Amino acid sequence: MLGSTPGWPAVLADGPVLLRPYRRSDARAWAEVRIANQAWLSPWESSPPGPWAEMNSARAYLYVYRDMKRAARRGDSMPFAVCLRENGDERLVGHINLGSIVRRAFSSAYVGYWVDARVAGRGVIPTALALAVDHAFGAGGLHRVEINIRPENGPSRRVVEKLGFREEAYHPRYMHIDGAWRDHLGYAMTSEEVSAEGGLVARWRRLRADAK
Repeated sequence: MLGSTPGWPAVLADGPVLLRPYRRSDARAWAEVRIANQAWLSPWESSPPGPWAEMNSARAYLYVYRDMKRAARRGDSMPFAVCLRENGDERLVGHINLGSIVRRAFSSAYVGYWVDARVAGRGVIPTALALAVDHAFGAGGLHRVEINIRPENGPSRRVVEKLGFREEAYHPRYMHIDGAWRDHLGYAMTSEEVSAEGGLVARWRRLRADAK
């Protein structure tokens, strides 16, 4: 997925959490995770019309993969497969994307993510988000990242809040999800807010150590 995006493609890792570009061969694993997590993911995602199993099949993945590849080549996004490495195996357990990238005076991106409910609560997505943000502020050449989350999505809000994202906006009827226009909370972070701490991964490591 070579492109004009600074810092892309990239492989990022911290402990067992690995972020890498998607592969065409991820189709079956992606479909299994998505289909198994319908109840967990569908209330929070803006999905195309149609049955969940059909829209998240291995066949559908090939269209998703094509679109991600094109966006990365244009420099509009950096889509990562979130993988967990355990007992010598690597399995796809989620997704994170730095999207809607704008350069020059704005130097910003929006972040979106999801994770397999079967590994939720193990620090996978906070680690993945910290890795992606550090990459955005470093090799990615960005200054600001934003995340928009439905107020009712407590688990996702806890991820960004414990990492230190600022809640800075309320967006009424922001996106059409699950049959209606849903409000969202806007969170953001700039590079200056974590640079003195050595980055967001370093902050996240300290938070985890302090919690033990």
